[in-house]
Amino acid sequence: METSPELAQLLLLSGAALLTSILSGIVGMAGGITLLAVMLLFLEPLAAIPLHGVIQLVSNGSRTWFQRRHVEGWILLRYAALLVPGGLIGLWLGQRMPPDATRVAIGVFVLLATWFPALLLLGTHPEQTDPKRRFFWLGGVAGFLNVTIGAVGPLIAPFFLNLGLTRQSLVGTKAAAQSLGHLVKIVLFGAVGFAFGEYALMLAAAAACVVVGTWIGTRLLDEIDERRFTILYKTVLTVIALRLVVTPLL
Repeated sequence: METSPELAQLLLLSGAALLTSILSGIVGMAGGITLLAVMLLFLEPLAAIPLHGVIQLVSNGSRTWFQRRHVEGWILLRYAALLVPGGLIGLWLGQRMPPDATRVAIGVFVLLATWFPALLLLGTHPEQTDPKRRFFWLGGVAGFLNVTIGAVGPLIAPFFLNLGLTRQSLVGTKAAAQSLGHLVKIVLFGAVGFAFGEYALMLAAAAACVVVGTWIGTRLLDEIDERRFTILYKTVLTVIALRLVVTPLL
């Protein structure tokens, strides 16, 4: 029996959502950017980025809810200030970038985030910057990149260091900041006419898999050798990122 392209995409995305959320549950990061890289293998960037935003809103939103008592409101207020202006500029640029150029840019970003994350900071030291200023400007940069690159978790993570936050506050506040970013991205893409409804089944399946994967990953946390697991996911992510970079150049 032949599998239709639509069913194949549904199964691939659901499986990727499940596995990448397990990854996030085990190592605490990298699931979102891995999922986006997989989605770009079969979707155009201007479809993959908003759809990825919906799935990640479910993922980060659930973490925010569980840690809601520990979310630092003063950080969110500053982070949110420039999210919309940054997102509008990013959307304007993203709509004018050729799809292959966007894939290459995301592939390069993924490679840097995986192997040379410090390079993403361009020599800055966010942990030494005044907290009130760092989150104000970070929101604008994240708003821009959320729409053009799609996943900014590896970029914003260092900005939450050196604040004296508890682990719960760190996890909850970072998840809340990312939730806001994905929400703004969804609204902006919806405002320019992106048809989320056409992907309702795909999104529902992926969202359910994200919740299940997070539950599984949390329970596997103490059972898996994190060092070997990290090497495995970095290898897989590198192969996918290289394909995104190399394929348009061939």
